Amino acid sequence: MATLIQHDGQHLIDDRTFFGHPRGLAYLAFTEMWERFSYYGMSSLVVLFMVQELLLPGHIENVVGMAPVRGALENLFGPLSPQALASQLFGLYGGLVYLTPILGGLIADRWLGAKRTVVIGVLLMTAGHFAMVFEQSFLLALLLLILGSGCLKGNIAAQVRHLYGSTDESRATHGYVVFSTGINIGATAGPLACGLLAQIFGWHIGFGTAGVLMLVACAVYLAGQNYLPDEKPRGGVRLPNAPLTTDERRIVILLVMVMTLTVFPAFGYLQNSNVGMVWIAENVDLATSLGDVPVAWFVSIDAFASIFIAPVLIAFWRAQAKRGAEPEDLSKIGIGAGLVALSQAMLACAAYISGDGKAGIGLPIIAYFSTGIAWMWFWPVMLALVSRNAPKQIHAMMMGCAYLVVFVSSLSVGLLGSLYEKMTPTQFWLMSAAVPATGALLIALFGPALTRALAGPARFKPIGAPA
Repeated sequence: MATLIQHDGQHLIDDRTFFGHPRGLAYLAFTEMWERFSYYGMSSLVVLFMVQELLLPGHIENVVGMAPVRGALENLFGPLSPQALASQLFGLYGGLVYLTPILGGLIADRWLGAKRTVVIGVLLMTAGHFAMVFEQSFLLALLLLILGSGCLKGNIAAQVRHLYGSTDESRATHGYVVFSTGINIGATAGPLACGLLAQIFGWHIGFGTAGVLMLVACAVYLAGQNYLPDEKPRGGVRLPNAPLTTDERRIVILLVMVMTLTVFPAFGYLQNSNVGMVWIAENVDLATSLGDVPVAWFVSIDAFASIFIAPVLIAFWRAQAKRGAEPEDLSKIGIGAGLVALSQAMLACAAYISGDGKAGIGLPIIAYFSTGIAWMWFWPVMLALVSRNAPKQIHAMMMGCAYLVVFVSSLSVGLLGSLYEKMTPTQFWLMSAAVPATGALLIALFGPALTRALAGPARFKPIGAPA
């Protein structure tokens, strides 16, 4: 039966009927599922769309604003081929998508509150997906998607933590795994649907489908308003307890260090959606008895793996916790980094074995599947760690800062992706594998000390504690 809990003076329905979690988690997870359906559906197509059509003569001239954007990039990096330009654009887009949540968190914290900001984000992203249908508005579409994601991502992730009591850290961490599973269901279905529709009916039908699903995300979020907390905006005026204490500033610095370490596995994960798409299209034998496998479907493989592994990981960690052997969060992130490095090494092996011919489809599938497992070891764990440690008065903004991990990783992916045509595929994937491997090594060296520092005795009042 539903009961009422109090969260910062708000009465919030606490109906634990969604896998033992508050019902509000279902609305947040399903909203993010449909949003990720549209995002990954579009993202699985956009690099190939640019390389195979948009950036070629006869099309690139139609894109409003492309000439100055290309000129600016070539002033920095020299002449860019269509593949190199596509890699840079995708890296910039993916990076800015995860930079703007800081602004979105600030807007929610200071002025509009989380609920209104999320709704604005959904509407902006919907407009962006529909603008993607037309060549002329391609760059405008990317801008709308960047701004919309900034309003949505950090704020909806922050609302997950607010569903739980201040001392319920273990269930909150598991709640983030459930939330991430919703993300990965959308990330699995989006490329499957949009990729198939694009292959059969053309690029723009695939992009338009992504826009329709953003409207579904908006409907789901609005339907769950009574089950969701809404941090009251401060109207731009600091509360009496707003200035951070010395200990809170120390914790912020430590969390930034955690985010920095998470950049390394995120780099390898994101490279699969950038250069990985181009390499598969050109160097993997996709023919089957039922026809060619759409390249976009590979983006679904790692997402499916994340769905598959989520309940296994939760059960595994619970069993370890009963024995007092559950790894610390930094150790989990390090394991994820090692798995990403192994996955990238598999792609290097596939490229090496194939030589000048086309690689078989088996090893790339295993590599993408392993990458999806790795994602669940590091990404939801990092989000939960930041959420439960972030100072209350900047909580939404700190959750937005967590997405700086993907911002930095995406920029790095775009920069190194432009080297793909200058190296052999084997060399490129070995270079890519070295990045998460370095992250795993750094976490092994410095993770224990960082964990001890975060667990220091002087701590501030956690999220949701009585005022």
